[in-house]
Amino acid sequence: MAATETQEALPDLPPTARPFSVFERMVAWRYLRSRRKEAFISVIAGFSFIGIMLGVATLIIVMAVMNGFRSELVTRILGINGHVVMLPAGDPFKDYDALSKRLEAVKGVKLAFPLVEGQALVSGKQGAGSGALVRGIRPEDLTKLTTVSDHIIEGNMVGYAAGNGVLIGSRMAASLGLYVGDKITLISPEGDVTPMGVNPRVKAYTISGIFEIGMSEYDASIVFMPLEQAQAYFNAGDTVQSIEVFLTNPDEVDQVIPDLRSAAGEDVLMSDWRQNNRTFFTALEVERNVMFMILTLIVIVAALNIISGLIMLVKDKGPDIAILRTMGATSGAIMRIFFMTGAAIGVVGTFAGVILGVVVCLNIESIREFFSWISGTVLFDPQLYFLSTLPAEMSWGETVTVVVMALTLSFIATIFPAWRASRLDPVQALRYE
Repeated sequence: MAATETQEALPDLPPTARPFSVFERMVAWRYLRSRRKEAFISVIAGFSFIGIMLGVATLIIVMAVMNGFRSELVTRILGINGHVVMLPAGDPFKDYDALSKRLEAVKGVKLAFPLVEGQALVSGKQGAGSGALVRGIRPEDLTKLTTVSDHIIEGNMVGYAAGNGVLIGSRMAASLGLYVGDKITLISPEGDVTPMGVNPRVKAYTISGIFEIGMSEYDASIVFMPLEQAQAYFNAGDTVQSIEVFLTNPDEVDQVIPDLRSAAGEDVLMSDWRQNNRTFFTALEVERNVMFMILTLIVIVAALNIISGLIMLVKDKGPDIAILRTMGATSGAIMRIFFMTGAAIGVVGTFAGVILGVVVCLNIESIREFFSWISGTVLFDPQLYFLSTLPAEMSWGETVTVVVMALTLSFIATIFPAWRASRLDPVQALRYE
């Protein structure tokens, strides 16, 4: 009955049909349409479509989130720490002002400023206090450090510029119960030497402003202090511990470092951002590559579903294939028909996955907030992941790679069932019809 229906529905074949002709496309489309007696095959094809769509979408979303993590962390880490840190090989820098100007004159350097840095215990109105990193920076340099100066959410830099105020992060302010105008107490273990021993240095400073960089670790642990105040607090005299250099393009650090050494004119030690954060970014890269390989298995499983679905379709359509062969269809035409049938599932599933992945990436934060509201839990804890929002940054190069990989797997999956269909013997297929 199936063979008779096929024979009545199809036009007479031309003597030599062109590859992927209208006739071949029509038959392939006919086999893709669901019929009641082929419901099971259609279910397998549907699962194959869903599997490829979800696999492609998941790959795109995960790669975008991993890229977003790396980009946001690089922006925030390098936005507050120099791309190149210059340390003295001997005594601390004394002519740091002239040295900073010489370094800023180097091609590719955006900013260079002296820094005094030290650890201290901070306390406020509430809480037991916590450790903090005190960074002494000149007001004019901190203004150019837009990662901080453009993200002051309370107060301003007026008191800081006047030399009698400090800036603290939003999480530190919340944990200590402090606001703009309050006093924050700093306790340094490296205090003054007295006949009774070393007394810790304790001093209170007025909070001029509260910043929020967006990286929880920095917002909870950094205190910015005017350079002269920091020199006095840490007994540094008129010297600084280091010079931090920011480049126009951080990836060109190897080309700029020799010029920085020449401009320094003295024996110095240098380290760049890749050395200082090598373990961190290497771990991110390894995790990203492993996630890509694991999630690729979803697409492979979906491709295997295409194989099983096509094999069952070939078995079910054996009499139809025999009728087509007796009507003049070549084995190549049969192979192309079933190739298009399976490839259509892969192509449509792949591009549906791309659309789904792009939509999710563009609305990733809204989706996170929705599921957090539904579950009543924090799905992306800033204290654990360092960032206050879930980032997603799509790379079109990676998206194209995912699409090509999914299409390639789908095409490969159709070859064997299509080849089996083309090798079917019409006589054996029609013997019991």
